[in-house]
Amino acid sequence: MITVLKRFFLPFVSLLALMFVILNLDNLTDLFAQFITSTPTVVVQPVNEYQKSTSFLFVQETSDYIPLSKGDIKNIFYTIVNNGWDEFTFYCPNEYIDCLSDVKEISQDQDLLTHLNNFVHPYNGFSNVKTEISETGEITVYIQYFYNVDQIRQINQEVDRLYAELTNESMDDYTKILTIHDYIINHTKYDVERNDNGDSIYHSYLAYGPLFEGYATCNGYTDAMTLFLEKMNIPNFKVAMTPDDASSSEGHVWNAVYLNGTWYHLDLTWDDPVSTDGMDYLQHKYFLITTEQLEEVDSSGEVKVTEHQFKKNIYVELK
Repeated sequence: MITVLKRFFLPFVSLLALMFVILNLDNLTDLFAQFITSTPTVVVQPVNEYQKSTSFLFVQETSDYIPLSKGDIKNIFYTIVNNGWDEFTFYCPNEYIDCLSDVKEISQDQDLLTHLNNFVHPYNGFSNVKTEISETGEITVYIQYFYNVDQIRQINQEVDRLYAELTNESMDDYTKILTIHDYIINHTKYDVERNDNGDSIYHSYLAYGPLFEGYATCNGYTDAMTLFLEKMNIPNFKVAMTPDDASSSEGHVWNAVYLNGTWYHLDLTWDDPVSTDGMDYLQHKYFLITTEQLEEVDSSGEVKVTEHQFKKNIYVELK
């Protein structure tokens, strides 16, 4: 009797299952297609303590890691660096046909990456970016940073010490910036050797150089000033020179500072000129000036300065 029931019951159940599949074929097909085409989950790690929350016009922090345009990819790269992540993986969605080629283009655009680097905290500034691109749409970005943990610890202690020594609560922000500007210049010489030969015994390209060794290139001056601006919670970013000639090896960087509702230029390098008489000079020609004033100063005098060319479609705040 049991054998007979099995003989009729099993085909009956199979027939019901088949009818269910037929009646729900559209829904099952959609579910399967969604499973096949869905973008994998992105794992987001906590940000580090040096993440900037300031919103800029050219690039913005994002929490949407599914890009649908070049602008989205640019913001993802910026967010990775700005958050201090060593490694991050995101995915190209199927509907973004040119996603992989756009990621490749952006990841190989050293000028663009340099500009993105200027909008992050110095400690989150990268020395190298490596991008692995899979044909399946998986993108993994690896970041190497300029500053190591020991350098950060030493520099932070020195910045805290100097800030407490040089400033007080009675000073307004303008006076504090002026005091720090003058201190850095009075205790720093431009590292001519690194500029001329590409190498030096000093860490002059980092804030460590001016704060501990007394030597800096424009990167060192700018990073050191940035750290004090960050401590004061003053919005800022770095500005990179963009030569007219793309093959030019020239480069320069300085600070942009937001104070009392206006964005200003602040260039410690040019306020600490290299002299031919061996004397140390302190100037204020490039201290918190507008773009119009910057262009006027550059074009006046015996020396015509050409190092402040910058892309106004990137550093939009300084237009």
